[in-house]
Amino acid sequence: MTDDQITADWLAKPQHHLLTRDDPRYPPLLLDTPNPPEQLFVAGDPDVLSLPQLAIVGSRNATGSGLDAARQFARHLAGCGLTITSGLALGVDAAAHEGALEGKGLTIGVLGHGPDEIYPQRNAALAQRICLEGALVSEFAPGTPVRRNQFPQRNRIIAGLSVGTLVVEAGMNSGSLITAGFAGDYGREVFAIPGSIHNPLAKGCHRLIRQGAKLVEQAADIIEEIGHIARSMTPESRPDTDLHTHADSAAFNPALSEHGPADPDHRILLDHMGYDPVSVDGLVSRSGLTAEELSSMLLILELQGKVEALPGGRFQQTTWNQTHE
Repeated sequence: MTDDQITADWLAKPQHHLLTRDDPRYPPLLLDTPNPPEQLFVAGDPDVLSLPQLAIVGSRNATGSGLDAARQFARHLAGCGLTITSGLALGVDAAAHEGALEGKGLTIGVLGHGPDEIYPQRNAALAQRICLEGALVSEFAPGTPVRRNQFPQRNRIIAGLSVGTLVVEAGMNSGSLITAGFAGDYGREVFAIPGSIHNPLAKGCHRLIRQGAKLVEQAADIIEEIGHIARSMTPESRPDTDLHTHADSAAFNPALSEHGPADPDHRILLDHMGYDPVSVDGLVSRSGLTAEELSSMLLILELQGKVEALPGGRFQQTTWNQTHE
Protein backbone atom coordinates (compact mmCIF):
# COMPACT_ATOMS: atom_id res chain seq x y z
CA MET A 1 0.00 0.00 0.00
CA THR A 2 1.36 3.44 -0.94
CA ASP A 3 1.78 6.31 1.51
CA ASP A 4 -1.08 8.17 -0.18
CA GLN A 5 -3.38 5.15 0.23
CA ILE A 6 -2.47 4.83 3.92
CA THR A 7 -3.30 8.51 4.44
CA ALA A 8 -6.55 8.27 2.46
CA ASP A 9 -7.69 5.24 4.46
CA TRP A 10 -6.95 7.05 7.73
CA LEU A 11 -8.79 10.21 6.67
CA ALA A 12 -11.83 8.16 5.60
CA LYS A 13 -12.52 7.23 9.23
CA PRO A 14 -14.91 9.28 11.41
CA GLN A 15 -13.47 12.30 13.24
CA HIS A 16 -10.20 12.16 11.30
CA HIS A 17 -9.12 15.47 9.76
CA LEU A 18 -6.28 17.05 7.81
CA LEU A 19 -5.63 20.75 8.44
CA THR A 20 -3.36 22.75 6.17
CA ARG A 21 -2.01 26.21 6.96
CA ASP A 22 -4.76 27.90 4.93
CA ASP A 23 -7.53 25.98 6.73
CA PRO A 24 -9.53 28.34 9.01
CA ARG A 25 -9.39 25.65 11.70
CA TYR A 26 -5.57 25.69 11.79
CA PRO A 27 -4.63 26.93 15.30
CA PRO A 28 -3.58 30.61 15.09
CA LEU A 29 -1.06 30.43 17.94
CA LEU A 30 0.81 27.64 16.19
CA LEU A 31 0.61 29.50 12.88
CA ASP A 32 2.31 32.43 14.61
CA THR A 33 5.47 30.41 15.33
CA PRO A 34 8.59 30.59 13.13
CA ASN A 35 8.19 27.17 11.53
CA PRO A 36 4.60 25.94 11.81
CA PRO A 37 3.86 22.50 10.38
CA GLU A 38 2.53 22.53 6.84
CA GLN A 39 -0.18 20.10 7.85
CA LEU A 40 -1.77 18.65 10.96
CA PHE A 41 -3.48 15.28 11.18
CA VAL A 42 -6.18 15.45 13.85
CA ALA A 43 -8.18 12.66 15.48
CA GLY A 44 -11.06 14.19 17.44
CA ASP A 45 -12.34 17.75 17.41
CA PRO A 46 -10.07 20.08 15.40
CA ASP A 47 -11.72 23.15 16.91
CA VAL A 48 -10.13 22.49 20.30
CA LEU A 49 -6.72 23.31 18.79
CA SER A 50 -7.68 26.99 18.73
CA LEU A 51 -8.84 27.12 22.35
CA PRO A 52 -6.60 28.58 25.08
CA GLN A 53 -4.18 25.87 26.16
CA LEU A 54 -1.65 25.25 28.91
CA ALA A 55 1.05 22.70 28.18
CA ILE A 56 1.96 20.49 31.15
CA VAL A 57 5.10 18.42 30.62
CA GLY A 58 7.67 16.59 32.69
CA SER A 59 9.60 13.42 33.34
CA ARG A 60 8.53 10.00 32.11
CA ASN A 61 9.92 8.62 35.39
CA ALA A 62 8.28 11.14 37.69
CA THR A 63 8.01 10.69 41.43
CA GLY A 64 4.66 10.08 43.11
CA SER A 65 4.59 13.71 44.19
CA GLY A 66 5.29 14.85 40.64
CA LEU A 67 2.48 12.75 39.23
CA ASP A 68 0.10 14.05 41.89
CA ALA A 69 1.09 17.64 41.10
CA ALA A 70 0.57 17.18 37.36
CA ARG A 71 -2.80 15.57 37.89
CA GLN A 72 -4.01 18.14 40.43
CA PHE A 73 -2.88 21.17 38.43
CA ALA A 74 -4.41 19.76 35.24
CA ARG A 75 -7.68 18.86 36.92
CA HIS A 76 -8.11 22.29 38.48
CA LEU A 77 -7.00 24.32 35.45
CA ALA A 78 -9.08 22.22 33.04
CA GLY A 79 -12.04 22.88 35.32
CA CYS A 80 -11.31 26.58 34.92
CA GLY A 81 -11.62 26.28 31.15
CA LEU A 82 -8.02 25.85 30.02
CA THR A 83 -7.37 23.02 27.58
CA ILE A 84 -4.46 20.89 28.80
CA THR A 85 -1.90 19.95 26.14
CA SER A 86 0.86 17.37 26.52
CA GLY A 87 2.72 14.62 24.66
CA LEU A 88 0.91 11.41 25.70
CA ALA A 89 4.16 10.03 27.16
CA LEU A 90 4.32 8.01 30.35
CA GLY A 91 4.73 9.86 33.62
CA VAL A 92 3.82 13.54 33.87
CA ASP A 93 2.26 13.74 30.39
CA ALA A 94 -0.20 10.94 31.07
CA ALA A 95 -1.01 12.32 34.54
CA ALA A 96 -1.76 15.72 33.02
CA HIS A 97 -4.11 14.25 30.42
CA GLU A 98 -5.85 12.15 33.06
CA GLY A 99 -6.21 15.11 35.40
CA ALA A 100 -7.82 17.20 32.67
CA LEU A 101 -10.32 14.44 31.96
CA GLU A 102 -11.06 14.07 35.67
CA GLY A 103 -11.73 17.82 35.76
CA LYS A 104 -14.34 17.39 32.99
CA GLY A 105 -12.14 19.51 30.74
CA LEU A 106 -10.54 19.19 27.33
CA THR A 107 -7.10 17.84 26.57
CA ILE A 108 -4.86 17.53 23.51
CA GLY A 109 -2.21 14.88 22.93
CA VAL A 110 0.55 15.79 20.48
CA LEU A 111 2.20 12.79 18.85
CA GLY A 112 5.76 12.34 17.60
CA HIS A 113 4.76 9.81 14.94
CA GLY A 114 1.86 9.07 12.62
CA PRO A 115 -1.67 9.41 14.02
CA ASP A 116 -2.49 5.81 13.18
CA GLU A 117 -0.21 4.53 15.95
CA ILE A 118 -0.17 5.08 19.71
CA TYR A 119 3.13 5.18 21.56
CA PRO A 120 3.55 3.98 24.21
CA GLN A 121 0.92 1.29 23.81
CA ARG A 122 0.27 1.47 27.55
CA ASN A 123 -1.53 4.77 26.88
CA ALA A 124 -3.82 3.40 24.15
CA ALA A 125 -6.96 3.55 26.30
CA LEU A 126 -6.05 7.07 27.43
CA ALA A 127 -5.61 8.10 23.79
CA GLN A 128 -9.13 6.90 23.00
CA ARG A 129 -10.54 9.02 25.82
CA ILE A 130 -8.58 12.05 24.61
CA CYS A 131 -10.12 11.68 21.14
CA LEU A 132 -13.56 11.89 22.75
CA GLU A 133 -12.74 14.86 25.00
CA GLY A 134 -10.30 16.81 22.83
CA ALA A 135 -7.95 15.67 20.10
CA LEU A 136 -4.81 13.82 19.13
CA VAL A 137 -2.66 15.76 16.68
CA SER A 138 0.46 15.06 14.63
CA GLU A 139 2.34 16.71 11.80
CA PHE A 140 3.51 13.26 10.69
CA ALA A 141 1.45 11.41 8.09
CA PRO A 142 -0.21 8.08 8.86
CA GLY A 143 2.30 5.28 8.56
CA THR A 144 5.18 7.31 10.02
CA PRO A 145 6.88 5.08 12.63
CA VAL A 146 8.26 6.13 16.01
CA ARG A 147 11.72 7.69 15.69
CA ARG A 148 13.66 9.38 18.48
CA ASN A 149 14.57 12.45 16.39
CA GLN A 150 10.89 13.26 15.78
CA PHE A 151 10.06 14.02 19.40
CA PRO A 152 11.80 17.43 19.54
CA GLN A 153 9.66 18.38 16.54
CA ARG A 154 6.63 17.21 18.50
CA ASN A 155 7.74 19.37 21.44
CA ARG A 156 7.75 22.54 19.34
CA ILE A 157 4.09 21.90 18.50
CA ILE A 158 3.18 21.42 22.18
CA ALA A 159 4.77 24.79 22.97
CA GLY A 160 3.39 26.48 19.87
CA LEU A 161 -0.21 25.51 20.58
CA SER A 162 -0.08 26.78 24.15
CA VAL A 163 -0.29 30.14 25.89
CA GLY A 164 2.15 28.83 28.48
CA THR A 165 4.12 25.72 29.44
CA LEU A 166 4.30 24.26 32.95
CA VAL A 167 7.23 21.94 33.72
CA VAL A 168 6.43 19.70 36.69
CA GLU A 169 9.55 17.55 37.06
CA ALA A 170 12.53 17.41 34.71
CA GLY A 171 16.09 16.20 34.84
CA MET A 172 18.86 18.25 33.31
CA ASN A 173 18.62 16.36 29.99
CA SER A 174 14.84 16.12 29.87
CA GLY A 175 12.94 16.70 26.66
CA SER A 176 10.61 18.86 28.73
CA LEU A 177 13.34 21.51 28.81
CA ILE A 178 13.27 21.49 25.00
CA THR A 179 9.54 22.22 25.13
CA ALA A 180 10.13 25.01 27.63
CA GLY A 181 12.89 26.40 25.40
CA PHE A 182 10.53 26.55 22.43
CA ALA A 183 7.90 28.26 24.60
CA GLY A 184 10.41 30.91 25.63
CA ASP A 185 11.54 31.41 22.03
CA TYR A 186 7.91 31.93 21.01
CA GLY A 187 7.35 34.56 23.68
CA ARG A 188 5.03 32.29 25.68
CA GLU A 189 5.01 31.99 29.47
CA VAL A 190 7.18 29.33 31.09
CA PHE A 191 6.31 27.99 34.55
CA ALA A 192 8.17 25.51 36.75
CA ILE A 193 7.39 23.77 40.03
CA PRO A 194 10.36 23.74 42.43
CA GLY A 195 11.34 20.62 44.33
CA SER A 196 13.81 19.21 46.79
CA ILE A 197 17.47 19.99 46.18
CA HIS A 198 18.07 16.26 46.61
CA ASN A 199 15.65 15.29 43.81
CA PRO A 200 17.47 14.96 40.46
CA LEU A 201 14.13 15.51 38.70
CA ALA A 202 13.89 18.98 40.26
CA LYS A 203 17.18 20.19 38.80
CA GLY A 204 15.72 21.01 35.39
CA CYS A 205 12.92 23.02 36.99
CA HIS A 206 15.38 24.89 39.18
CA ARG A 207 17.46 25.77 36.13
CA LEU A 208 14.39 27.11 34.36
CA ILE A 209 13.54 29.26 37.38
CA ARG A 210 17.07 30.65 37.45
CA GLN A 211 16.66 31.49 33.77
CA GLY A 212 13.47 33.43 34.39
CA ALA A 213 10.64 30.90 34.45
CA LYS A 214 7.90 31.74 36.93
CA LEU A 215 8.07 29.66 40.11
CA VAL A 216 4.70 28.00 40.64
CA GLU A 217 3.33 26.96 44.02
CA GLN A 218 -0.39 26.99 43.28
CA ALA A 219 -2.72 27.12 40.29
CA ALA A 220 -3.48 30.78 40.96
CA ASP A 221 0.13 31.61 40.01
CA ILE A 222 -0.62 30.42 36.47
CA ILE A 223 -4.03 32.05 36.17
CA GLU A 224 -2.50 35.33 37.33
CA GLU A 225 -0.13 35.30 34.35
CA ILE A 226 -2.21 33.88 31.51
CA GLY A 227 -5.85 34.14 32.62
CA HIS A 228 -6.49 37.40 30.75
CA ILE A 229 -4.88 36.05 27.57
CA ALA A 230 -6.86 32.82 27.76
CA ARG A 231 -10.14 34.65 28.32
CA SER A 232 -9.54 36.84 25.28
CA MET A 233 -9.02 33.72 23.14
CA THR A 234 -12.13 31.84 24.23
CA PRO A 235 -14.84 32.00 21.56
CA GLU A 236 -18.29 32.91 22.83
CA SER A 237 -19.71 30.22 20.55
CA ARG A 238 -18.38 27.39 22.76
CA PRO A 239 -20.78 27.03 25.72
CA ASP A 240 -18.87 23.93 26.84
CA THR A 241 -15.77 26.05 27.50
CA ASP A 242 -16.45 27.83 30.77
CA LEU A 243 -13.39 30.03 31.07
CA HIS A 244 -15.59 33.13 30.89
CA THR A 245 -17.96 31.73 33.48
CA HIS A 246 -15.08 31.00 35.83
CA ALA A 247 -13.01 34.06 35.09
CA ASP A 248 -14.31 36.01 38.07
CA SER A 249 -15.57 33.12 40.14
CA ALA A 250 -14.43 30.66 42.76
CA ALA A 251 -13.18 28.21 40.15
CA PHE A 252 -10.07 30.32 39.62
CA ASN A 253 -9.22 30.04 43.31
CA PRO A 254 -8.70 26.57 44.75
CA ALA A 255 -9.48 27.90 48.21
CA LEU A 256 -12.99 28.80 47.12
CA SER A 257 -13.74 25.78 44.99
CA GLU A 258 -14.45 23.27 47.77
CA HIS A 259 -15.64 23.64 51.36
CA GLY A 260 -13.70 20.69 52.68
CA PRO A 261 -11.30 17.94 51.68
CA ALA A 262 -12.95 15.12 49.78
CA ASP A 263 -10.28 12.66 50.90
CA PRO A 264 -10.80 11.55 54.55
CA ASP A 265 -7.00 11.20 54.96
CA HIS A 266 -6.67 14.90 54.14
CA ARG A 267 -9.28 15.71 56.77
CA ILE A 268 -7.30 13.69 59.34
CA LEU A 269 -4.10 15.49 58.35
CA LEU A 270 -5.75 18.88 58.87
CA ASP A 271 -6.94 17.76 62.27
CA HIS A 272 -3.37 16.81 63.21
CA MET A 273 -2.11 20.18 61.96
CA GLY A 274 -4.28 22.23 64.25
CA TYR A 275 -4.13 25.95 63.52
CA ASP A 276 -0.54 26.85 64.36
CA PRO A 277 2.47 26.50 62.04
CA VAL A 278 3.99 23.02 62.15
CA SER A 279 6.97 21.34 60.47
CA VAL A 280 6.82 18.15 58.43
CA ASP A 281 8.74 16.38 61.21
CA GLY A 282 6.08 17.52 63.64
CA LEU A 283 3.36 16.15 61.38
CA VAL A 284 5.22 12.84 61.04
CA SER A 285 5.27 12.58 64.82
CA ARG A 286 1.60 13.54 65.23
CA SER A 287 0.11 11.56 62.35
CA GLY A 288 2.32 8.51 61.97
CA LEU A 289 2.50 9.16 58.21
CA THR A 290 5.82 9.14 56.36
CA ALA A 291 7.41 12.36 55.12
CA GLU A 292 6.82 11.24 51.51
CA GLU A 293 3.12 10.61 52.16
CA LEU A 294 2.80 13.99 53.87
CA SER A 295 4.58 15.83 51.05
CA SER A 296 2.09 14.52 48.50
CA MET A 297 -0.92 15.32 50.70
CA LEU A 298 0.35 18.79 51.60
CA LEU A 299 0.89 19.61 47.93
CA ILE A 300 -2.71 18.65 47.11
CA LEU A 301 -4.04 20.68 50.04
CA GLU A 302 -1.91 23.65 48.89
CA LEU A 303 -3.43 23.40 45.41
CA GLN A 304 -6.87 23.41 47.01
CA GLY A 305 -5.95 26.49 49.04
CA LYS A 306 -6.44 24.76 52.39
CA VAL A 307 -2.81 24.81 53.48
CA GLU A 308 -0.04 27.32 52.92
CA ALA A 309 3.72 26.81 53.06
CA LEU A 310 5.59 29.09 55.44
CA PRO A 311 9.28 29.99 55.73
CA GLY A 312 11.42 27.41 57.46
CA GLY A 313 9.61 24.43 55.95
CA ARG A 314 6.51 24.84 58.11
CA PHE A 315 2.86 24.58 57.09
CA GLN A 316 -0.36 26.09 58.38
CA GLN A 317 -4.02 25.88 57.56
CA THR A 318 -5.13 28.90 55.58
CA THR A 319 -7.21 31.58 57.25
CA TRP A 320 -10.04 30.85 54.82
CA ASN A 321 -10.03 27.16 55.73
CA GLN A 322 -10.06 27.95 59.48
CA THR A 323 -13.09 30.22 59.16
CA HIS A 324 -15.09 27.70 57.14
CA GLU A 325 -14.73 24.71 59.42
